[in-house]
Amino acid sequence: MTAFTRALRRKPARRLTAAGLITAGALFLAACGGDDMSGMDHGSDNSSASATATDQAGDAHQAGNFNDADVSFAQMMIPHHEQALEMAKLADGRASDAEIKDLAAQIEKAQDPEITTMKGWLESWKQPTAAESMPGMDHGGHGSGSGSGSGMMSGADMDELKAMKGTEFDKAFAEMMIEHHNGAITMAKDEQKNGKNPDAKKMAGDIIKSQSAEVKQLQSILDRL
Repeated sequence: MTAFTRALRRKPARRLTAAGLITAGALFLAACGGDDMSGMDHGSDNSSASATATDQAGDAHQAGNFNDADVSFAQMMIPHHEQALEMAKLADGRASDAEIKDLAAQIEKAQDPEITTMKGWLESWKQPTAAESMPGMDHGGHGSGSGSGSGMMSGADMDELKAMKGTEFDKAFAEMMIEHHNGAITMAKDEQKNGKNPDAKKMAGDIIKSQSAEVKQLQSILDRL
């Protein structure tokens, strides 16, 4: 057998060897590609975990984002709203004017959820729901000459309102609620000026807007009664 013949017989083997190397290389690249994809999945999981941690940190920051004015606003507005609800509930069975009845229901619907929200703020801020001493919140506002500006009714005022019915109740309710609302508006303006918490300041703005409109409505009711 000549050298040329032996060389020809060796060439197919070399081609097979080259083909084997190509196949092995393709399998290696595919395996690497699989690892890369798996790495991408892990990266996605890590991103989700990071986003969750960021959200939680944001919530914690929001809970700590308050000052003394925010605390006072919530602590004083809670009993203020509670008295407004007490007054509004008296309209049932006592009021004779349809607009007074509708407005009383509107006050209950708006202020009850706000009380729950403010209590939630104080809890998240680790603050008591009521301060030990709150000037102007002694229920001695109406007709007491206290000059507190809170608009809170005294116990005697509430007893008088409970004893009234019909048009007499409607007039007294409108007069007292105007004073009560004006007190809340003053407190809300103070919060907008001195507060820090964005949610508390937003609620203060909502109170100013809604209760200013109700004051105008109550005054128009008084004018026609």
